[in-house]
Amino acid sequence: MPKIRRQDLPPALLQHLFDRIHNRRIPATQLELLARWLDTEPDVPEGQWYKRFPGMTVCGEGELIRAFLLPGQPAKGERL
Repeated sequence: MPKIRRQDLPPALLQHLFDRIHNRRIPATQLELLARWLDTEPDVPEGQWYKRFPGMTVCGEGELIRAFLLPGQPAKGERL
C-alpha cells in the first residue's frame, strides 16, 4: 500500500488544495489534525479514499490528497 506523498506535489494540485483551504475556510485546527495524522505515515489504498476529521474530510487517490470537503459533502472511495 502506498503512503501519502508530502513532497514534490504537482504545482497545480498544490494550488488547488490551497484554494480549497481558503475558499472553504478550513480552520487551522483541522489542518493540525491532518498534519498529525500525516506524521503517522498512514497506508492508503491505490484507488480513491477518504479520511474524516471533525470539521472536514480529506479525499485522496493513491498517494495524493486530492480534495478537502466540508461536513455534509459526500466523499467517494474507501473510508480510512
